[in-house]
Amino acid sequence: MSEAHDHPIAYTALQPGTPVHTSDGQPFATVQAVLVDEKVSVFDGIVVETTDGTRFVDADEIGTIYTSHVRTTLTAEQAANLPVPDRSNLVDIKPPRTMAERLRRKFGRKL
Repeated sequence: MSEAHDHPIAYTALQPGTPVHTSDGQPFATVQAVLVDEKVSVFDGIVVETTDGTRFVDADEIGTIYTSHVRTTLTAEQAANLPVPDRSNLVDIKPPRTMAERLRRKFGRKL
């Protein structure tokens, strides 16, 4: 799917397994997890799985998150030299819940 027919999404809708591309559109990884600073609810970046293992892509290196892929601002050389993530701060983003699911979880009963 081309970006012209794809839709940008928020990081909270990003799913594991989503392809991650360099700035020129070449896939180099897939999303493994999303990193969020929970204290201030700020997107910090994504953890990706590459052929060389798990790596971290900082939020500043994310161009646009689309429904079908993540476009980074990285060149192929930069993508090949990404750091290993600090797992102490990892938070996996889950699919959004319905209002009924949120209320049920909050109040512990069926609605």
